Amino acid sequence: MNYPSILVHVDASSRTAERVRIAAEMALRDDAHLIGTATTGVSGLFYLPGAIGEGNLQLGAMLDMLKQRGNFALEGFTAIVDKMGVRSFETRLADEEAGPGISLQARYCDLVIIGQTDPGESSPSVTDQFPEYVVMHSARPVLIIPYAGHFEHIGRRVLIGWDGSMQATRAVTASIALLRQAGSVQLVVFNPTAKAGVHGDQPGADIALYLARHGIKVEVSVQTTYDSNSSIGRTTDLDIGNALLSHAADIGADLIVMGGYAHSRFRQVLLGGVTNTILSSMTVPVLMAH
Repeated sequence: MNYPSILVHVDASSRTAERVRIAAEMALRDDAHLIGTATTGVSGLFYLPGAIGEGNLQLGAMLDMLKQRGNFALEGFTAIVDKMGVRSFETRLADEEAGPGISLQARYCDLVIIGQTDPGESSPSVTDQFPEYVVMHSARPVLIIPYAGHFEHIGRRVLIGWDGSMQATRAVTASIALLRQAGSVQLVVFNPTAKAGVHGDQPGADIALYLARHGIKVEVSVQTTYDSNSSIGRTTDLDIGNALLSHAADIGADLIVMGGYAHSRFRQVLLGGVTNTILSSMTVPVLMAH
């Protein structure tokens, strides 16, 4: 099970070249069709007859600028993948905001590659919640590349964050193609007793056996985290998110595989959320599925 079709988000950000390079290397490995997609940031509904702004010369000039920006980014994509020798690729420019535009097109691919939100580099077509939106709405595994760092290799040492959920199950299943080629795969379970009846007598053993049947050897690590500020030892999602990142650094992981979760805004403010913590503080690429 490989990724015959891969979509990569292309924009004018400084990290696009790194993202495209990674996508091209994966396409070469799987002999996959690679799709570079840019978005204007403006919904196609804007162009319908009677839409607000129709005929406004100033707005028309802005739309032309956004299209030129997208096309220029796609030219950079073409130059990179052509030089790297990708045999099958195409470019697309979508008149849509990045979240809905990428999520819709991703449904017709096997893997979508996007970038972590960079707080120091804003974009007219990409919102701060772009990665979360794509994870929740694309119905596809999403490989998210950090906004800082160079990642020469992805998937040699993989860390799976396992909690027995449907989302984590989907992420593990979607990553089998990568796990089969990894030199080392470790599965970590945090606080297994917090979810009664989910993990069984040996937390992580069932999913490790499942992966073994796919020819993947997995090391299982069970860990407990505690909130040092709580008298009852309560652990928050924020603690687990930071513990996962810390453990990834400890074992030298170059990829984290985990489920992506949707929380209410209040819950994110109160607890941070594992997904929110990872997406804001990630230091290695993360493959998520919802």
